Amino acid sequence: MSGPYRNPFPTVDIIIEVGGGIVLIERKNPPHGWAIPGGFLDWGESVEACAVREAREETGLVVTLQELFYVYSDPARDPRHHTVTTVFIASASGTPVAADDAAKAGIFTENNLPEPLAFDHARILDDYFGYRSGRSRGDVFGQYYR
Repeated sequence: MSGPYRNPFPTVDIIIEVGGGIVLIERKNPPHGWAIPGGFLDWGESVEACAVREAREETGLVVTLQELFYVYSDPARDPRHHTVTTVFIASASGTPVAADDAAKAGIFTENNLPEPLAFDHARILDDYFGYRSGRSRGDVFGQYYR
């Protein structure tokens, strides 16, 4: 390896299930578009604590993490730099309210997703909806490691 040593940035994304749909936010900052709530891991913070914090900061919702969904690490997933995201599925009740770096927040279903979706979130949501429709984890995620 030549050049300076670099590491990818760890992030989390939280698919929040509420009111028969999932919560998405419209980003205030570039890259613009709609996104799964989430953000960068702080020093000394676990990914679980980061997920709960980011969900509350961006949507005002207090979430309960239900399961670890998957880890997405394609170096091109974020146009700003190489990130690795740990995606959780969480539940919450109430109405999301945009805050922090979210301009808007809403509840959406597979059939009414807003556009454009930022980052690789179209792929993540496609995986999520496939998983929720009964596809096995191997069928959903096997494409990434076969």
